[in-house]
Amino acid sequence: MTKIKFGTDGWRAIIAKEFTVDNVARVTIGATEWLKDNFDQPSVVVGHDCRFAGELFAETVAKVFANAGIKVFLAKGPISTPMISLGTLNQKSTLGIVITASHNPPSYNGYKLKGSFGGPLLPKEIQEVEDLIPDTNTVDVNGLEIEDFVADGVVEYIDLETMYVDHVETNFDMEAIRNMDMNFAYDAMFGSGQDVMRRLLPEVDFLHCEHNPSFNGTAPEPIHRNLGEFSEMIKLADGEIDCGLATDGDADRIGLYDSKGTFIDSHHIVLLLIKYLVEEKKMKGKVVISFSLSPKVQKMCEHYGLDYEIVQIGFKNIAGIMITEDVLLGGEESGGIAIKGHIPERDGIWMGLIIWEYMVKSGKTLDELIQGVYDIVGPFKFERIDLHLKEEDKQRIVANCENDNYKSFSDLEVRKIETVDGFKYFFDNEEWVMIRASGTEPVLRTYAESTTTEGAFKVLEKTHAEFKN
Repeated sequence: MTKIKFGTDGWRAIIAKEFTVDNVARVTIGATEWLKDNFDQPSVVVGHDCRFAGELFAETVAKVFANAGIKVFLAKGPISTPMISLGTLNQKSTLGIVITASHNPPSYNGYKLKGSFGGPLLPKEIQEVEDLIPDTNTVDVNGLEIEDFVADGVVEYIDLETMYVDHVETNFDMEAIRNMDMNFAYDAMFGSGQDVMRRLLPEVDFLHCEHNPSFNGTAPEPIHRNLGEFSEMIKLADGEIDCGLATDGDADRIGLYDSKGTFIDSHHIVLLLIKYLVEEKKMKGKVVISFSLSPKVQKMCEHYGLDYEIVQIGFKNIAGIMITEDVLLGGEESGGIAIKGHIPERDGIWMGLIIWEYMVKSGKTLDELIQGVYDIVGPFKFERIDLHLKEEDKQRIVANCENDNYKSFSDLEVRKIETVDGFKYFFDNEEWVMIRASGTEPVLRTYAESTTTEGAFKVLEKTHAEFKN
């Protein structure tokens, strides 16, 4: 018996080791009990991304729910996580479930729970579901046929991709984007954004838009070290590609490139989005960001007179605020961003389309738009290095942080410390470093900001040197 636990965004496990039909059924039995305990006539939206055996696991989920008499809207073919969230909201369903391990390596699959409001199920409710997961699977999944449930009307196939396309067409000036003078490129990383992007913008340059459940052996996380081929493609175009968009395995995270093939991190994307929404769309609202995002976001909020809040890492902590308050934007350092007017859910394609619409409407290059951000908050560069350490070394460094032992890192004197989720040390000249331990592996995450890339790496170098003392 495997103890199944939900992390910051769902349950993840290695396919055929712990991620099995039996264990997927066990989680679904727990979700079934939770629905029956809390709702009179629950219904569920279910789908899967491009990972290995996604259809098998999604049908397993559908069979367990249907066997318990719960109505299931089942997506055929790979879909993105935002499509499940949008579908859950539009169908007025009680729960959404997407079989995905998001940006994890190809050997993994996972199970995400979505709330009726169209975003991640909230931590309290996730815990309630987790507490109801039985030790063993009691449903004979192999003895159940999905088409029997379809014939009975308990399972109904649903076209979430068309629903999403219609939603995009309603909310964007797609004609302006399609008829632009600019050239854009899209890297799906073999993930579930590929089909919908072909439908929306068939003329852009596509990369890794084939179904390949092994993702060519690379984790489908849209960070620069995983996007070398995309960056090189843009560089070789020699200015002919104005902007490149990449999304992760389930298309809820964004990566961005300028015309020179330079990676644009999520701190800059969040600032660009705020500037566009406030200045061009005349929108207002609170900005909610995770602890690892740049303090430059706070500076921009102050410039526009926007309220802001810093929360612990994990988008579910942002979603909870988005459904109870007037939130303009919620964002994470990892590339997960949501905005007002869509769903309280990360959506890489949606954010990419906003940036492209901003470029097309303004007639400005991405570099020119970023310079507009710098005119408000000042120039900055961000870098992150994850250190793979022995567990005892990780714990020693964390203990030093907890005991306030770090007064300086080489010649960088600590001026202020914040401890919302990890440890953020602020120095002079708007430089800072953040230290945060992984809760599941012997990894210490370190993040730094300075006015230049070299400066950010220097801050990290000085920080890591102090760890050895």
